[in-house]
Amino acid sequence: MNTKSFALRHIGPRESDLKDMLDKVGASSLDELIYETIPDGIRLKSELDLDVAMSESEYLHHITNLAAKNKVFSTYIGLGYHQSITPAVIQRNVLENPGWYTAYTPYQAEIAQGRLEALLNFQTMVTDLTGMELANASLLDESTAAAEAMGLLFAVREREQKKNNVSKFFVSEEVLPQTISLLKTRAIPLDIELVIGNHEEFNFSEDFFGALLQYPGKSGQVYDYAGFVEQAKSADIKVAVAADILSLVNLRAPGEFGVDVVVGTTQRFGIPLGYGGPHAAYFATKEAYKRNIPGRIIGVTKDTDGGRALRMALQTREQHIKRDKATSNICTAQVLLAVMAGMYAVYHGPKGLQFIADDVSNKTATLVDSLEKLGYYQTNASYFDTIQVKADASKVKNNAEAHGVNFYYPDAETVSISLNEATNLDDLNCIIRIFAEVNAKDVVKVEALLDNTSLSNTVKRDTPFLENDVFNSYHSETELMRYIKKLERKDLSLNHSMIALGSCTMKLNAAAEMLPLSYPQWGNIHPFVPINQAEGYQEVLKKLEDQLTEITGFAATSLQPNSGAQGEFAGLMVIRAYHESRGDSNRNICLIPSSAHGTNPASAVMAGMKVVVTKANEKGNIDVEDLREKAEKHKDNLAALMVTYPSTHGVYESAIKEITSIIHNNGGQVYMDGANMNAQVGLTSPGNIGADVCHLNLHKTFAIPHGGGGPGVGPICVASQLAPFLPGNPVIKSGGEQAITAISAAPFGSSLACLISYAYITMLGPKGLRSATEHAILNANYIKQRLKGHYETLYSGERGRAAHEMIIDCRPFKANGIEVVDIAKRLMDYGFHAPTVSFPVAGTMMIEPTESESKEELDRFCDAMISIKNEIDASSKDDEQNLLKNAPHTLQMLTADVWEMPYTRQQAAFPLEYISDNKFWPTVRRVDDAYGDRNLICTCEPIESYME
Repeated sequence: MNTKSFALRHIGPRESDLKDMLDKVGASSLDELIYETIPDGIRLKSELDLDVAMSESEYLHHITNLAAKNKVFSTYIGLGYHQSITPAVIQRNVLENPGWYTAYTPYQAEIAQGRLEALLNFQTMVTDLTGMELANASLLDESTAAAEAMGLLFAVREREQKKNNVSKFFVSEEVLPQTISLLKTRAIPLDIELVIGNHEEFNFSEDFFGALLQYPGKSGQVYDYAGFVEQAKSADIKVAVAADILSLVNLRAPGEFGVDVVVGTTQRFGIPLGYGGPHAAYFATKEAYKRNIPGRIIGVTKDTDGGRALRMALQTREQHIKRDKATSNICTAQVLLAVMAGMYAVYHGPKGLQFIADDVSNKTATLVDSLEKLGYYQTNASYFDTIQVKADASKVKNNAEAHGVNFYYPDAETVSISLNEATNLDDLNCIIRIFAEVNAKDVVKVEALLDNTSLSNTVKRDTPFLENDVFNSYHSETELMRYIKKLERKDLSLNHSMIALGSCTMKLNAAAEMLPLSYPQWGNIHPFVPINQAEGYQEVLKKLEDQLTEITGFAATSLQPNSGAQGEFAGLMVIRAYHESRGDSNRNICLIPSSAHGTNPASAVMAGMKVVVTKANEKGNIDVEDLREKAEKHKDNLAALMVTYPSTHGVYESAIKEITSIIHNNGGQVYMDGANMNAQVGLTSPGNIGADVCHLNLHKTFAIPHGGGGPGVGPICVASQLAPFLPGNPVIKSGGEQAITAISAAPFGSSLACLISYAYITMLGPKGLRSATEHAILNANYIKQRLKGHYETLYSGERGRAAHEMIIDCRPFKANGIEVVDIAKRLMDYGFHAPTVSFPVAGTMMIEPTESESKEELDRFCDAMISIKNEIDASSKDDEQNLLKNAPHTLQMLTADVWEMPYTRQQAAFPLEYISDNKFWPTVRRVDDAYGDRNLICTCEPIESYME
């Protein structure tokens, strides 16, 4: 065995397993299987033009050398990004722990109680600090969250405002530049008119439905917004505030002065800068808007025994149900980062956060005092951590960079300085020395901090926060470590067993891919540093763009979109800009097959397009004649087709090139959803099938871990005609020559996470990437054949093959009183997470094993599914007390003194021999979703519940 081959470590089946697996699927070789699976007309005729694969050790040496090209300056740029200190106990036990980073979205609540509790802590932290009633489980970044706030306020306009088409939205000029850019992107398709100006001079006319304020402002000035909000309310104008979460420890909570939405980022709570992400944004609002809040909410409910349980609340808002009527296209969160931020609050508690906030604020006051003594003028009358100093910006910049320091320079006569948690006395004295040298003054060394007296009583916080027991119990490392481990043990992740989720591609997240994320040379780079300080990042990101461009068969790539849904939106906005550049602004019809992912229609509506659904035929493929008829009917206004390939039904449709040519012949562009790219890499490509743009889920095909529901990364790759329109950034130049405005806050999106995909591609190389795709297809067809006779596969290709996933039909089991959800819950007793349930067809399961799973693990899963089928056969409609209806079975249930079930404890907990060797116990019985929605509780219990 070649121990240097990363492909051999990443791909599960051994060479010795191939004959048995191929015999089972009825193919003489892997080549024959691929020939029978993928239409020959779309196969690549040559190998991918990528560098030869590196070994793990070679790659780690390579990435260390690239890290050395990044210059880690002391950075005080601010603009929504601040260096923070990640507690080592959180870094080691969450960020670097596969028990946390390989978990899936908590749709199966019974085996996700740990991360659900961690997210409930996050929501409680946010509601406490913002003073709002309800918070979600995180969003993508502050700017995206602000755009979602604008969308929510637009959706909840008063009846008269909707009737009169009131569409103006006021944005304070103190809002961060990247947020304003993103608001412009989102406003265009909704026909919202942005009015950017001075909030102190705002005319509260009836033309406005909403407003956005920054707290503190981008310049650092702390404004008292109470009067503004009061006037806005009297004019039926709803107000959103983007607030720095650490400042809210010291500043009055926005909820107290009556705002409708509060958004921001929790990056300051222990999350590395990472050249822009990933970071968890927060979104808090009033309970009145609970049906309009974007993203996910974690709620409290009860289980079958009446015990407390957690689950994702209000799931009927999810895009796959509401489709083009969805609140938002965001279907994910930044769970891993939200868990870290929540644990930061748990570890430090209210007193620790107060110390950190006071320390930052007092360092700022001390710096102001020292600079004024040197003869400088500071313009902010009231500040938390950011000051504006009048000086010759070019002179200061030259001297600062000579000292390894970055400030922000808004104009030629202003230097903006934002201090942070990591700033110490030596740093403070270095800053003072820089200004003293510019002014040719003697330096007086600072030995102690002054109190910040700039904050008036009207803006100071006087209400308590984080009073819940969880924020006041785990302040030693020992206790926090045990708490994190307690939660981890409640969750089933990839470090326990296969998670065979169709469309979600839960593959190996290799340790060598993950290790560099902890390197300070990658973690401590601000997204707005000069490009020459981020040469390592620039090299990696450019190389990754080139790799993805080659893999997709396109001309250019943008890494900016920081989720798959944002990638969809970005791709459609680029198509929109292309049509407008040609004078075709009338093109607004988007054709979407009925089998498409639910985010597709939601994204199309967000991009200002009208959705026209095309039919599927009896085999689950796109009905080509129906598509042709609708494309020709709308040829004068056709903007795009959104298509998933292989299809959401797990089939390589042989008519795909005909489909793409129909769209092109009628003036449209083809958007390919990259969710199933794991079945294309090295064998075919979006460019090869005739698409014009695709987004890629780096958290699926390209090995970024799901992290319990995020981070995701959704770059777009485009054909040459669309390349000029790739998204830009207002602070750091990026994107095409005719770039659309921002899609996410950071110029290159979640850059830190992109290191993982770069490692994946670099260590697999062209041969390994192709082999990974081939083995993903082999593994899926192996499961298909092993389950044959027990479960019917709903759709197959023309030669009877599945792609990298397949759908099994569970609807016939209704005759036995068994629903697909019962199978999902029973799988937990066998130690497995359920495949994707009831998508894209109700009453089915979509199974995707990925290339990373071994034959042994595939067999365990198949044995479990066959055993469950036998249990189904033994069930009847009249029997409500059977193994499946009672699943999952908890340890508490199994060890109770009384056992009244008509089956044995052995049958309940250990139905197959392998289970006893590695038993996973769900910690709650089946959760009651309906009860949780009727009794919505989305924060930790109030302090009174702990007091006797």
